[in-house]
Amino acid sequence: MAGLAQLKAAMGTSIFLVAFIFATFLAAVLFIIQAFVVQLSLTYDLILIIVLPIIFILFQYLIGPAIVRMSTRLQYLKSGENPWLESIVKELADKSRIPMPRLAIVPENTPNAFVFGRTASSATLAVHEGLLKNLNEDEVKGVIGHELGHIKHKDYIVMTVLSALPLLAYLVARGTWQAAWVSGGSRRQRDEGSMRAALFAVGALSYVVYIISLLCVMRLSRLREHYSDAYSAYVTGAPRNLESALAKITYGLSLSPKAPSGVRAFYIGDPALAKQEIHEIMDKKEEYDLDHDGVLDERELELAMEKEAKSTWRTINSWFSTHPPTFRRILLLHEIEEEMQSGKYASDRVYAHV
Repeated sequence: MAGLAQLKAAMGTSIFLVAFIFATFLAAVLFIIQAFVVQLSLTYDLILIIVLPIIFILFQYLIGPAIVRMSTRLQYLKSGENPWLESIVKELADKSRIPMPRLAIVPENTPNAFVFGRTASSATLAVHEGLLKNLNEDEVKGVIGHELGHIKHKDYIVMTVLSALPLLAYLVARGTWQAAWVSGGSRRQRDEGSMRAALFAVGALSYVVYIISLLCVMRLSRLREHYSDAYSAYVTGAPRNLESALAKITYGLSLSPKAPSGVRAFYIGDPALAKQEIHEIMDKKEEYDLDHDGVLDERELELAMEKEAKSTWRTINSWFSTHPPTFRRILLLHEIEEEMQSGKYASDRVYAHV
């Protein structure tokens, strides 16, 4: 379908940029080590620059699904255990021409859902109990369409692999800074001074690489959410379902007392971002409560999100977010809805508004 090539190009560009940044980073680390500490052979250089990152990426790719399963405490559904959910997923998966994913329920009251796995054929679609309780059937269908979009685009696999490099840079930064602070103070002051300087240099460089590579990964993460929102509008034929679902999900997540999960990039809604969005809106509740009834209805909430999304601080802060601001997602769905109502919408325009 037209437009999907842009997502694939963005994925390829992000992978190249992060890989290039990381290769340059490792080369700089080797230069610092050889200049201040010890000379290494070409074999060691190649192992550190090429082999070590590949091993780390493969390790995360292999254990990633197991970590998600353990951290979310999901429970796989048996055939016939939830006939309605199974039938909706089957219907949309067949329309998407993708394998039927395994279904799981997460015993959480927060309204959320996510997909994960190593391949499209082994993917799992997990739904929180809170999503099924707090959203109506049409809204749940919109969310399922969104999650199947991630499977269709295979972006959850790319994100699992790509996020390994910023994580590795962060681990190097933490390790070298801690080592630098505890080193020194013994008999070989000169040698240990050089070692400490090298560790501080590597640590500082690692933090810079972590931030830059994280920005690249987060940008791709936000983009893939827009693509999956657009896909949900196409596969369900009802963008409004996901619009209302996103508003409810954002508000529901903002009420959760739990700390955001480490796998929040996989969710349809980021709890950390939701808390921030709703907190800022509630601080200005009187301004956004247009009918002065003490309650922000769905329309007032959307208008508040629109205004907050335009602030400079919100724009800068969103650079480090895994998801776009909720209103930007709703606005995209509004545009698709208007085009559908005009009769000009066609399958080759699925991603035209992203």
